[in-house]
Amino acid sequence: FTSAITPLVGLGVISIDRMFPLTLGSNIGTTGTAVLASLAATGDKRSVTIQVAISHLLFNIFGILVFYPVPFMRTIPIGAAKILGNTTADYRWFAVFYLILVFLMMPLLFIALSFNLVLLYVVIGVLLAAIFFITIINILQSKVPDKLPEVLRTWEFLPLPCRSLEPYDSVFSKLMICCRKKNDDSIPLSVLPTPNGCGIGNGYSNGHGP
Repeated sequence: FTSAITPLVGLGVISIDRMFPLTLGSNIGTTGTAVLASLAATGDKRSVTIQVAISHLLFNIFGILVFYPVPFMRTIPIGAAKILGNTTADYRWFAVFYLILVFLMMPLLFIALSFNLVLLYVVIGVLLAAIFFITIINILQSKVPDKLPEVLRTWEFLPLPCRSLEPYDSVFSKLMICCRKKNDDSIPLSVLPTPNGCGIGNGYSNGHGP
């Protein structure tokens, strides 16, 4: 369902704000199939599979309770989606990088860290503190920049690779052919050849037959 309406959002047929509750509902629907599948288990494995399915269901329900009922909280996932969409529009390789990072590298990292709970808590705490600090600084930069020290009014004090994806763009664009940007000097549609040897602009578009 979400894969079907995502292109409609890209075309502007549906706004991302209207897609948000539809996505939440579809996430609840997928947990229902997991619960039904868990009931098919037999023997001692049934209790474990049901626990996993119920955990999946409760995770999605509590996620909805956190981010949907309060209008202010909706701006967090919607704003993040817009930022990721705009970034992917500028850097096509970012979509592939995001999928590998979020669905492969991060799970492997946390699985490895789970063998040392103290280290796991330290890493999670550092990540949350960094996200909180960056978010607060960004808000202050846009709202009350005069209240900040001069060095924190912009991110210019950081090296370019730490505050922009531009240095990585040329590298990833060369490695991924599908992620290369289109050239601005592409051939106009009006001069593309047609089977009869004429340009599109010389056929039906000017009122004459083939």
